[in-house]
Amino acid sequence: MSKRLFFCSLALALSTSAWAADKIPVVNEGGIARQWTLAPGASLPVPAYPEIYKSSGAEVCVAIGYLLNADGTTSDFSLLKSWSSDESAQSQDGYWALFAQDASNALARWKFAPRPEVVEAKPVYTVATFLFGAKDVAQLRNQCSIPDLPYHLVELRNNKKVARRMVNDDLFSRLQVDPLLQQRYELQQRQQGEASRRLENPAPAARSSR
Repeated sequence: MSKRLFFCSLALALSTSAWAADKIPVVNEGGIARQWTLAPGASLPVPAYPEIYKSSGAEVCVAIGYLLNADGTTSDFSLLKSWSSDESAQSQDGYWALFAQDASNALARWKFAPRPEVVEAKPVYTVATFLFGAKDVAQLRNQCSIPDLPYHLVELRNNKKVARRMVNDDLFSRLQVDPLLQQRYELQQRQQGEASRRLENPAPAARSSR
């Protein structure tokens, strides 16, 4: 390896390390268990079904993104994904806001503590899924689960039509989301666009010779 190439690679590695050091890690649901545990005497309260919609009996789920702070408290709640078996209710004003608010209020009471082996507790961004009126827990959870949180955040940030995308732009800019995910998203959008165009304008069938 030439000296120039070596120093360029070193500079890239150092800049990447500095970028990562200044950012808040993003982990999938349950990923905080590697460094965090429930604080002594704390519990994980869940929200009750909002009274105004309880009579509908609809199954509802919401995925709430949140920041787990260095002191073990939670904050910066955002509705990242939602689903309801009552399709007509979804268009009602304040429907999702009410479920998201109740879920966020419960989440605000969660309290964590770093595991004994953690030398310095640092904030992390993650997500929690809440279920309302679940008849089949596993099936309902699948409606709102986010298997790849970093990529989902990129999708929300790019989709301006999604009202429940992450609203805190300042927080998003502080999250450790791999820039390559943006490229992956853009490539996926191009591929979907090309596929749609092919469906709308199919190539003419080749004439068979006799």
